[in-house]
Amino acid sequence: MSAQPDHVPAPPGGRAPAPGAPAELLAQLRADRRAERWVPAFEAEWARALEEARRTFSLAGPYEVLGIWQARLASAPQVDAFLAAGRDETGFVGPEELRGRPRASSG
Repeated sequence: MSAQPDHVPAPPGGRAPAPGAPAELLAQLRADRRAERWVPAFEAEWARALEEARRTFSLAGPYEVLGIWQARLASAPQVDAFLAAGRDETGFVGPEELRGRPRASSG
């Protein structure tokens, strides 16, 4: 009988990140103009994910945190361009506001 699981779930995104991916991401975050806010936020989320991984023996949490921050960093130029173009979102409703609203009846 093997001590290995029959099936190991794939990490988010389909494959495991490279071993140096967290350090590379942290270096990129430190070089970004948002470093003052983003580095502490990433480090806190990463620490929580690692602690959870120690308890659960699952790397899903660290993989998820890494993927979210990689996407955030990759999309930053588009967000900057959107904001620089003077887009106004004041008339839009966010999804968090919609969750608490009762649905209108169709009758």
